[in-house]
Amino acid sequence: SALSILANLTHVICAFGRDERRVDSRTIYVGHRPCPATDTFIPPKFCDNRIVSSKYTVWNFLPKNLFEQFRRIANFYFLIIFLVQVIVDTPTSPVTSGLPLFFVITVTAIKQGYEDWLRHKADNEVNKYLVTVLEDGRRARKESEKIKVGDVVEVVEDETFPCDLILLQSSREDETCFVTTASLDGESNHKTHYTVPDTEKGLESLSATVECEQPQPDLYKFVTFFSLCVVSLRSLGPENLLLKGATLKNTQKIYGVAVYSGMETKMALNYQGKSQKRSVVEKSINAFLLVYLCILVSKALVCTTLKYVWQSQPGQEEPWYNQKTQKEKDANLYLNMFTDFLSFMVLFNFIIPVSMYVTVEMQKFLGSFFISWDKDFFDPEIQEGALVNTSDLNEELGQVEYVFTDKTGTLTQNSMEFIECCIDGFQYKNRDSSTELDGFCVTDGPEEEELFLRALCLCHTVQVKESTGQEDWVGDQVDGVLGLDGEMVHPAELRGTGPVQLLFNNQSIHHTNELCGFGLISLLHVLNFDPVRRRMSVIVRSKCGDIMLFCKGADSSIFPRVRQEEVDRISMHVERNATEGYRTLCVAYKLLSSEEYAQADAGLREARLALDDREEKLMAVYNQVETGMSLIGATAVEDRLQEEAAETMEALQRAGMKVWSTCYACRLFQRGTELLELTVRTLEDGGRRREERLHEVLLDYHKRAVSAFSFSPRSWTSAKQDYGFIIDGATLSLVFNSSPDSSHYKSLFLQICQNCTTVLCCRMAPLQKAQIVNMVKNSKGSPITLSIGDGANDVSMILEAHIGIGIKGKEGRQAVRNSDYAIPKLKHLKKLLLGHGHLYYVRIAHLVQYFFYKNLCFILPQFLYQFFCGSSQQPLYDAAYLTMYNICFTSMPILAYSLLEQHICMEVLMSNATLYRDVAKNAMLRWSPFLYWTLLGVYQGLLFFFGVRFLFSNPALQDNGQVFGNWSYGTIVFTVLVFTVTLKLAMDTRHWTWINHFVIWGSLAFYMFFSFFWGGIIWPFLRQQRLYFVFANMLRSVSAWLVIILLILLSLLPEILLLVLRKPRWPHSRQVRYTHI
Repeated sequence: SALSILANLTHVICAFGRDERRVDSRTIYVGHRPCPATDTFIPPKFCDNRIVSSKYTVWNFLPKNLFEQFRRIANFYFLIIFLVQVIVDTPTSPVTSGLPLFFVITVTAIKQGYEDWLRHKADNEVNKYLVTVLEDGRRARKESEKIKVGDVVEVVEDETFPCDLILLQSSREDETCFVTTASLDGESNHKTHYTVPDTEKGLESLSATVECEQPQPDLYKFVTFFSLCVVSLRSLGPENLLLKGATLKNTQKIYGVAVYSGMETKMALNYQGKSQKRSVVEKSINAFLLVYLCILVSKALVCTTLKYVWQSQPGQEEPWYNQKTQKEKDANLYLNMFTDFLSFMVLFNFIIPVSMYVTVEMQKFLGSFFISWDKDFFDPEIQEGALVNTSDLNEELGQVEYVFTDKTGTLTQNSMEFIECCIDGFQYKNRDSSTELDGFCVTDGPEEEELFLRALCLCHTVQVKESTGQEDWVGDQVDGVLGLDGEMVHPAELRGTGPVQLLFNNQSIHHTNELCGFGLISLLHVLNFDPVRRRMSVIVRSKCGDIMLFCKGADSSIFPRVRQEEVDRISMHVERNATEGYRTLCVAYKLLSSEEYAQADAGLREARLALDDREEKLMAVYNQVETGMSLIGATAVEDRLQEEAAETMEALQRAGMKVWSTCYACRLFQRGTELLELTVRTLEDGGRRREERLHEVLLDYHKRAVSAFSFSPRSWTSAKQDYGFIIDGATLSLVFNSSPDSSHYKSLFLQICQNCTTVLCCRMAPLQKAQIVNMVKNSKGSPITLSIGDGANDVSMILEAHIGIGIKGKEGRQAVRNSDYAIPKLKHLKKLLLGHGHLYYVRIAHLVQYFFYKNLCFILPQFLYQFFCGSSQQPLYDAAYLTMYNICFTSMPILAYSLLEQHICMEVLMSNATLYRDVAKNAMLRWSPFLYWTLLGVYQGLLFFFGVRFLFSNPALQDNGQVFGNWSYGTIVFTVLVFTVTLKLAMDTRHWTWINHFVIWGSLAFYMFFSFFWGGIIWPFLRQQRLYFVFANMLRSVSAWLVIILLILLSLLPEILLLVLRKPRWPHSRQVRYTHI
């Protein structure tokens, strides 16, 4: 028909008329039916609807996991050592390094495979969920992962959308539906979405195409062209798109066509790209590893040099009992030196503790369960406890220096209570019948009050959900009856005004008030709220024909659009309420003439139908119509603090952390704290440009907080003046964006903040939160930062900080999913940091130092032995001992210690927050403790070797007159070594459990049993059995027993003396309790 030809022609013209950005688009056929119907139709291929958060598959797990593990320096190093042992003739068997490496790789692969299996399990719960799809006019149930782009999907009330859909039909008469997007953007209010116009015909026979942009993560941007075969092109927007993860509400069912599926949905695109975080302990391990690698290379060089010096002496290079072959004589000297160097590297390579990595992995993985199992974290309200998403950062919880916290839902309950409002200078309080005048009143009649209440009643969107026996208010953009963030503000409770009644009927509102009577108000346009504008407006027509615009929003958004004299009457109230921690909202109105409304109406309709740059055109019309308004007043509502929120913040400050927040009423500023305010109000004082005033104020605050502080001694005492810093979002934009002095402003601002005990940030955008965290994280000293929040607007700073904490609050679970740890309430942060964080850090720091220490004790006698065997690469220990030392004999005690140790009980750590400072700034992994552990290892290694050598100065140590050989020598040294390092750990243990007893004494018993068993049987698979009855013969000698016991006591003597004479590093539990009494 002519109409069909015209529609197709319009489609072609529009396609050619668009800019180049629209070329990168996709065409979707609704129901997989081509439009118009043709014989040749090749359906386009798109991504399936599977959600994949897992890292591996059955086929790529082995190669991918091995590749990732061998990217670690230690694993790659031991792989090279293993290959050298296989290729070069070395003094030790390849099993000595190959078996520990295989053990480490296997355990790590099992851990990562298990974690990935859990991700596969979570993916399958989503992918196997049954949904209803229309196929050839019939309803069919299929798994969610089998949905294809172009399928028509049915969704019923309270179900989540399985993919991104364009709304085609709704069960509601007004062709709308309501959804909640709490899991996406944290907003729990109901949003209205609209069906595609002119799709009244049945979906079974609907032929249409959808041309939309390629997938992109912006939740609020969507431009689509919907074309019916018999109707011209339709332009759709975000109000027609139903996002995956959102939930259908107050609508029986809807039908929509799938446009984005699987990993191309906006939800999936927003959840990708989570960066890998590394703890400060890993960095310390790498630094210590480099030191021990240098020691290893030095030992190999020294022994290689001594070997050739020894062989250069007459008769030593080729003694009569060890003649060289012709091949050895013809070999290149430098090649032999290099081969010998590699052989010594292999002989001493156990100084690098490869098994430490697997022990650390197991400690982190198993230790994370203690957080999940902690009953103190269980919240009966939501029936959930703590959640650990990343076990690699447990010890980082004990190193936090800066805490960045959101306000709503984190410090507060996200439950709003009306406090007061200000109308043209009059202050009206909820619980006080009298009004307070602040000196700016210009009216004494009810007109302004009635206009204010009318604005609160009209300037929002609200639906009434009918249910059994009651009516529920379900709000979208509400701040009169329901607040912008769900706040309950009832204007009828204001003293001095009559009751307000509203009757909603689609696009009209029946408004009744004792002051103004009854009237029908028609809704003409809604100018929706968005985070950029930070305001919303409605255009309405009253019964008498007046057209009015009512606008509400943040003060920073409203004040520039009203007259300055009106701002002066209200600003003092707004600033005071904001300072007291209340949430403020400004209300304005504008009376539109017929010409102004006609121009605005035409502009809005044209912008909403625009094919390109729709958002920019709408924004231009919004800005044009929302100018020249009259300010009516402002509201203040209180978001009450969470349980024990103030006490938690006080404890964190006593622990030495600096808290940056958006909440004033949280005891963040202690008595005597001097406040430094950097807001728009302070910049406007003096009548100069903001940039000039900003530089002056920053220099003044820097002089007071930084310069004066630099001349006073740095201490934790309260003798110095404490400063608190207050800044708002508008001023922060000047600090970050001012040029060319931007870097200078940032430097001054950062130094001021770092010398303040608390920083209060007001009216911050999500990007600004992340910018502040990034600025502090990358400052001098790289302090450890922690961000905590509960909404989608906190995700950016949660991902930016070293540690991200999600609160399982009322603003959805996006913050929880993107966090490293999740807790039900803010009060649980105290125990998470001061208790678990402190203990985790002490445990893993002791684990790292202990591993380097015990391996130094292990290898140093091997190095000293080369001085007495002509640097011949003769091993001191049997190959079985080399292999089993780190895997079996000494591994379980330190693992149990790193999981169960409590040098201070949890109750004392919670009651005395200052104990957190004792381990701050990586105190136990600095170079001074590392040097102490290294010197202790050198002392004990020297004592082991020369103590046994003193024993061997008497050649006859057995009753039958036989002498001990070199393997007896090494076995005695190894026995003293195993007992000493194990008993050293026992002395360090403060919290004994049956597990500690079992693994410590069990490891020593296992060593004795293994030595008897290994040397007491002739093993047929061994070419040579060096320890046959060596251990049994050694224990027959009384001298050997005496030397073993004596050397163990002498080795532990310095530790015993320090334990007795030195003042305890950690206070005793009773001592701390008596101090508090």
